[in-house]
Amino acid sequence: MPHKTKTKTKTKTPKVHKPKKVARARAGKKRAAVKIDPITAEVIRGALETIAFEMAIHVSRTATTPILNQSNERNATIMDWKGRLAALAVGIPQFMLSSMGPIQFALEFFGNDGFKEGDVVACNDPYHGGGHLPDWSVFSPVFYKGELVLFASIQCHHADVAGQSPGGYPADAMDIWAEGFRCPAVKLVDGGVERKDVMYLFQTNNRVPTYEGDLRAQIGAAQLGAKRCRELIERFGIDTVKAACDWLIAFSERRMREEIASWPDGTYEADTYFDHDVKGNQDVHVHAKVTVRDDELDIDFTGSDDRQWLQAWSTQCNTRSMTYSQLCSMIDSTIPRNQGLFAPINITYPENTIVNPPAGKPVSMGTHHPGCEIAEAVAVALGQAVPEKSCPQIYKAAMPTVLFGANPKNGKVFIDHSVDTQATAGNAAYQNDGWGCQNAGFGNLIMATAEINEAIFPSRHLSNDMTTDTCGPGKWRGQCGSLWIKEATTPQSLYTFVMSMKYPAAGVNGGGKATPDHLVITHPDGSSQEITHTALYLPLQAGSKIVYQRGGGGGWGDALERDPEKVRDDVLDEYVSVEAAERDYGVVFKGSADDYTLEVDDAKTKARRKTMRAGQG
Repeated sequence: MPHKTKTKTKTKTPKVHKPKKVARARAGKKRAAVKIDPITAEVIRGALETIAFEMAIHVSRTATTPILNQSNERNATIMDWKGRLAALAVGIPQFMLSSMGPIQFALEFFGNDGFKEGDVVACNDPYHGGGHLPDWSVFSPVFYKGELVLFASIQCHHADVAGQSPGGYPADAMDIWAEGFRCPAVKLVDGGVERKDVMYLFQTNNRVPTYEGDLRAQIGAAQLGAKRCRELIERFGIDTVKAACDWLIAFSERRMREEIASWPDGTYEADTYFDHDVKGNQDVHVHAKVTVRDDELDIDFTGSDDRQWLQAWSTQCNTRSMTYSQLCSMIDSTIPRNQGLFAPINITYPENTIVNPPAGKPVSMGTHHPGCEIAEAVAVALGQAVPEKSCPQIYKAAMPTVLFGANPKNGKVFIDHSVDTQATAGNAAYQNDGWGCQNAGFGNLIMATAEINEAIFPSRHLSNDMTTDTCGPGKWRGQCGSLWIKEATTPQSLYTFVMSMKYPAAGVNGGGKATPDHLVITHPDGSSQEITHTALYLPLQAGSKIVYQRGGGGGWGDALERDPEKVRDDVLDEYVSVEAAERDYGVVFKGSADDYTLEVDDAKTKARRKTMRAGQG
């Protein structure tokens, strides 16, 4: 583990974050409390979750760019009149949780009476509740007979956000202003009337020719959600819907407290690292101290990197979202995902550190790194207490490999986020081998279809293969990494930020780590260059190839405890070679995989494993 250097800097006492109460917006008349039964509350929960899912699907079916209409980098949430999370769709976990910040800010900013029926509000500012600038929250307040009841909110990653780099990932930006268009909160639709000036402002601050389609898809989803919520209120009544929200949030809090109370009390610490930032600062680290106290959880990030010259930061809201999303992957899946989950959790965000930077620091990378290391640190720390629940499925692909240039079909700008080549492998979990997926923070993403993207962008796919011996060994092994080869068919430019060469996906509870990432660019003249750090606006010619060998997922548990027959299956499936089976798992074979006569040699396997356990081979 790298040596940690401490600098003598003046720091303020860290503040402990508890979910705060926000100003109640147009509370309406005081009425007698409504008693609600669990069945009705659950029916309303199902309805709210269905509304959120319909909103998310609406975006996937109407948006214009692959990052939304193929990869589904979106999520929808329903918030209550207090700005509390009431329900959500299955989508990117940190989106479902980062939706709280923008709405809570908007409630404070516009005031109790600042919303009208028919409003649609947009927010993306990382220092006003967002994650990074490409992630937009668009929401519509839901009124019933003049009373604010709910918010229908949809979060989407947009293909561009102005700024110095096409695609919204300016890794070398000096501050947040260089990263792009900041919008703390603005009404796109005011009382049902579209604001032409604001819509034109948004279109002007985006390079993507079809951007308006994505924006209107998101507006339409928010309006659809608001309409469905009003229909729900019509059916059950305003008092019953509000009572259901209160009941469900209290129910989730009770279940979450019961979950935490089942974990062993104690303090558990972990340090996680990523290779470097774009400036070359090495071994950027996150420290988490997690304390289980009866039915509460204290998470303290004091000790995390505080070098002020770093070029990778996570805003407090993003840190909170990554923390919560990791915890959500470690608890009973039947607990409703709503505001009640967060009541027993106390988070300390030390100021002027990588998890809570000074205002204005660049944060475009924060949702990737250190965002994923934040989630990883929580998982690794709690893995000491409840290893069977720990699954730090680390997103070690760094930022996307962004290609941009002029599309020869129409002469307009194209921006390709390579969402058709972003399948990183998942870590193993207790009783489960790794699945070819994204991590807890970027879960539920779908790879864009190569054939569709070839029709949209000037590129060609030459390889999409799993790679033998890239998965972390364990009682349950990680998923294999993958080899991607993408060829540029016209001159264009590339920028990327390569990660996980020094710190690949780690194992859990004695599991082995996966292999590192490697990125090589080959050119038509036969020359090639390995990207060992950062490539900023690298020119590519027609025929240049991007060769990306992605590492796999880490293993879980002792590899010598893996069922030898499962190792045999892995060899036959070409996940593991015969040599690695003996080296990492202590499994010796007889016969050959080539003619399907491969069988486990039980006697030699027992002897080999005995020798390995003794540390002799």
